Amino acid sequence: MPLTRDFKATIQARAARDLEFRAALYSEALDALLQGDIDTAKSMLRDYVNATIGFERLEAVTGTPRKSLMRMLSAQGNPRLESLGPILRALNGEADVKPQVRVA
Repeated sequence: MPLTRDFKATIQARAARDLEFRAALYSEALDALLQGDIDTAKSMLRDYVNATIGFERLEAVTGTPRKSLMRMLSAQGNPRLESLGPILRALNGEADVKPQVRVA
């Protein structure tokens, strides 16, 4: 059965209008990152950026060119920790989010 709407567009539209969903998306992206599932983390972070501040604003906040940011968070991207840190700081600041890590 064919889908009537692009999945990514659906996720982005919901994240744009639903604060709890947006927070959950960011939380899941960070969890995936901490679990070592880098591909999932990059995909979710890219969706989060597109649904919230956008790559243009992320470029302005981080000082990293937009195309580089998009490439880092693409399926083929391989962001270094030095590059990922400023992205996460920018997302935390723009969304006024303060992630916390608990060790179980």
